[in-house]
Amino acid sequence: MGKRHTAEEIVAKLRQVEVLCGQGRAIAEAIRAIGVTEVTYYRWRNEYGGLKGNQVKRLKELEAENARLRRAVSDLTLDTQILREAARGNF
Repeated sequence: MGKRHTAEEIVAKLRQVEVLCGQGRAIAEAIRAIGVTEVTYYRWRNEYGGLKGNQVKRLKELEAENARLRRAVSDLTLDTQILREAARGNF
């Protein structure tokens, strides 16, 4: 597996491709210049396209918070189910 890029690096590379294309280079050539595959570029563009560096950082923070909250809700739901079964005597 290759190098993992930070969100800020990804946004910078996406901008670099935009600049290279603006200078008249072909999209495929610009993608090769940043050192990633076309598949990676288009995946990054779908996820990070149009975001600024600080927005990417905030997005990642919110995704981490959302995952934490989902785990908390899941744990509480499981606890509730266990307590209900114990109260019914199904243990």
